Amino acid sequence: MQDIISTLNGLIWSNALILLCLGAGIYFSIVTKFVQIRYFREMIKLLFGGKSSDQGVSSFQAFALALSGRIGTGNIAGVATAIAMGGPGAIFWMWIIAFLGSASAYIEATLGQIYKEVKDGQYRGGPAFYIEKGLGVKWYAMVFAVVTIISMSLLLPGVQSNSIALSMDNAFQVPVEITGGVVVVFLGLIIFGGIKRIGKVAELVVPFMAFGYILIAVVIMALNYSEIPGVISLIVRSAFNLESAYSGVFGMAIAWGIKRGIYSNEAGQGTAPHAAAAAEVSHPAKQGLVQSFSVYIDTLFVCSATAFMILFTGQYNILNPEGGFIEENLPGISFGPEFTQMAIATHFPTVGAGFVAIALMFFAFTTIMAYYYIAETNLSYLQKGSKQKWPVYALRALILVATFYGSVRTAEVAWTLGDIGVGLMAWLNIVAILLLRKPALNALKDYKKQKDAGQDPVYDFKDVD
Repeated sequence: MQDIISTLNGLIWSNALILLCLGAGIYFSIVTKFVQIRYFREMIKLLFGGKSSDQGVSSFQAFALALSGRIGTGNIAGVATAIAMGGPGAIFWMWIIAFLGSASAYIEATLGQIYKEVKDGQYRGGPAFYIEKGLGVKWYAMVFAVVTIISMSLLLPGVQSNSIALSMDNAFQVPVEITGGVVVVFLGLIIFGGIKRIGKVAELVVPFMAFGYILIAVVIMALNYSEIPGVISLIVRSAFNLESAYSGVFGMAIAWGIKRGIYSNEAGQGTAPHAAAAAEVSHPAKQGLVQSFSVYIDTLFVCSATAFMILFTGQYNILNPEGGFIEENLPGISFGPEFTQMAIATHFPTVGAGFVAIALMFFAFTTIMAYYYIAETNLSYLQKGSKQKWPVYALRALILVATFYGSVRTAEVAWTLGDIGVGLMAWLNIVAILLLRKPALNALKDYKKQKDAGQDPVYDFKDVD
């Protein structure tokens, strides 16, 4: 079974998908005239604008909900995996895909807003909605919905819960079964409360957890400020095969940097448009810009914080594609949250491992919450006008079972299944947003026109073409 899963993962994550992700990011950056740079200040301003309504959440709640999906185990264990498989140079390619991907994030989030609907008394939207309404290809939309439900409820939750369980076991010697059970109980209490409860929890927890984690990283960087230029130089040299020690993993640096970058920031994957569509905003470009900014928070801040802590302290291994290690500083550990736990423990021996375990618990837990919301949105799309409640309860049961199972299975299987889910969604969504780019680009032009006229932009949904 492991061989079958690995083969399937290799087919999905071929060079074609890597080139598609890079190409889409470059294309959207050019046609939006680098929206991720031009509107940077506007992104921050828009974060705190707007209010929630009976049908939608506030702009900040949608941002927090999307960020809860972006910030997860990929920011801790994923960064460690990227370094282990591709060396320090993988971090550079994570930065590149984040910068380019923020333009893709603008496109998909804006489309999510433009084609949203009111279903079950609240805003619903996402790739399935804009594929059917914008492209007019219903079977394609249904395929995306089914793939997303499977990925969000079955394939991806296990990655998050597995990392929580491993880090808690490493830090506090808590058996993985107990950790898995506790996570399932709290997850059940939240997801049975619906999108409003999920949004409120995300609004409170996400800023707190991200700030605390980045604060620890800043402290460690301050303690090692003299090494910052050397670490940046190492990352850049390794990214372009200029560091002889890591020449054997140059190709892996690009592949794993992009793979783990997309896994972490989810730009182009098609997850964030679901949260973006739930926002109550006067113009779709507003939420598009907010979601574009969330990619920066995820990768350029949180992922970079993890990378610098690991590289400062040298608490990492680099696997040789041909077998063995190119560099082995942690005997017996291939990759995972242990890299980050060891790195922080170097400076804070008594609390390092525990802090990472708790941070990862918050990161990964809120990500599973976001997974459920995305899965439920796509189930709502497939149900159309159906009033049957049992599919929703079945979905909730499935994600709870998958979460517990993931906490007790091996990390390798969990990550491989997660990669398959991310890859399938990315293939389907990136092709869709490339075909459906025009309404999002027109929305940006309309937004700029109204802003230049001194107005608070308001969008006329009748003008969609």
